[in-house]
Amino acid sequence: MTPAEQLKEEHQGILLMLKILDKVAAKLAAGEKVEVRHLERIVEFLRVFADKCHHGKEEDLLFPEMEKAGIPKEGGPIGVMLAEHEQGRGFIKGMAEALDRRVKGDPQALPAYGENARTYIALLIQHIDKEDNILFPMGEKVLSQKTQEELVEGLEKIELERIGEGAHEEFQKRLHHLQEVYLD
Repeated sequence: MTPAEQLKEEHQGILLMLKILDKVAAKLAAGEKVEVRHLERIVEFLRVFADKCHHGKEEDLLFPEMEKAGIPKEGGPIGVMLAEHEQGRGFIKGMAEALDRRVKGDPQALPAYGENARTYIALLIQHIDKEDNILFPMGEKVLSQKTQEELVEGLEKIELERIGEGAHEEFQKRLHHLQEVYLD
């Protein structure tokens, strides 16, 4: 498996969470009840799996190697992806802050969760599309086979260091539980 293939596979899990989040945001907008525990798990998945682990792999390993191989960062596709990662972090922070206000008793906080969620969803759907269909194929063209093999090892190492042994599987279980609740 190449680094791009591994990251694209992770994108599939993130896209599934975005579908779940879209349903949750619709329920919140309609004033329907959503379990706070589910809202917390969504934020945790986005913070830890999508951002800390997945984006960390891109930012700390893949993008620097692509830049060394000639794909520009400043004014180029890598810079755009990095800026979008930062934007996404802001929306996740907004969701977490709204959730915190709700847990502390603010009944008006959940609409802010939903608004941040909807903007995040729109950002990440087009972001993943650009990575999968433009940036990753560019990287596969310029990175040597040896570099790609080293990257795969590095991606696995980052995952263990950042989220720990077995955490990926635990996030998958939680993801599929939320899928059963909101999509099936």
